[in-house]
Amino acid sequence: MTSTTNRPARPRSLGDHTWRDQAVCQSTEYNPVDPEIFFPDPDETDKITEAKALCGQCPVRRVCLDAALEAGDADGIRGGLTEEERGPLHEKIAHRLDYSRVNDTIAGRDIHLTKAERRAVIRAAYRHGVTEQRLAWLLKITEEHAQKRYRELRRALRNRDLNQPETATASSEAGIERLGRDDFGTAA
Repeated sequence: MTSTTNRPARPRSLGDHTWRDQAVCQSTEYNPVDPEIFFPDPDETDKITEAKALCGQCPVRRVCLDAALEAGDADGIRGGLTEEERGPLHEKIAHRLDYSRVNDTIAGRDIHLTKAERRAVIRAAYRHGVTEQRLAWLLKITEEHAQKRYRELRRALRNRDLNQPETATASSEAGIERLGRDDFGTAA
């Protein structure tokens, strides 16, 4: 499943709420906003329309939606979506895999990661030779837990390599030349 979305330039760090200062829903002297419009009853379509119109103008709408999904907020309109519209997204959040978040984590930023993103961080860290101590620091886990994750990954990679069929012998027996990944250079 691929989708195009407007992602923030950088993912929100853990505990970072500074994005709220840029939100259109923040009431100010010059922009009074009634917070009640973001918590309408399902039949209050005027309030829903008004809240979504404000969200449509918001520069941090995506960050707001991410924060709502990551925190499990099920009430009100957040990120331009109603509770019912966010429901399926809440179910899928554990499977989200955003490589910009993975790369930011490897670079040392504290990012709220999904299960899929945590697995990708472990795999990327292993591939790049990141030490177990550094992995433990990145994921906020113990060194023993990081060692266990690396052991599990090494085992999975070894088993994957063992389970791959021998295509070279089968193709040579059939008299057909098969091209491998290395035959295409670095772009493949």
